[in-house]
Amino acid sequence: MLDSLITSKTRLKLLIKFFVSASNQSHLRGLADEFQESTNAIRKELNQLSEAGYLEKSTDKNKILYRANTKHSLFAPLQKLIHTYLGIDEIVDNILQQAGDIQEVSLVGDYAEGVDSGKIDVLVLGENINQAYLLLLADKVEKKLQKAIVLHLTDMSEKHRIILYSVK
Repeated sequence: MLDSLITSKTRLKLLIKFFVSASNQSHLRGLADEFQESTNAIRKELNQLSEAGYLEKSTDKNKILYRANTKHSLFAPLQKLIHTYLGIDEIVDNILQQAGDIQEVSLVGDYAEGVDSGKIDVLVLGENINQAYLLLLADKVEKKLQKAIVLHLTDMSEKHRIILYSVK
């Protein structure tokens, strides 16, 4: 759906990388390695997104780091669009409605690192969690999004974690 609107696969990957979480940042070579694409293709898209104001640049030693420009007027709508594309908003809403006493819902794994691998890892923490409901929900969302949903119900020591909901 979003890939028919944004026809550049590289640009879509970059938007997912930087807008799934405002804390994501990376440099040219790291992105080229991560996406397994040429540095020229990545550079072209980074330059266009930077010139349009969607990405900010900063320098760390010899590297130019890129991250989403959270001050851009379209940051919030773009982030919501990416979350909708990935199905994150629907997952969180449904979990909170009927899954029990939820304390935290987080995105972990590839999507937390900004990589659209086709698998969404969701960490749900709380008490009296209705696991049967969550498994049913995951199955429904998988079919709708055509992406694998993997639920985790115990805390994980993930390097990247995007907290989508927390009562803390």
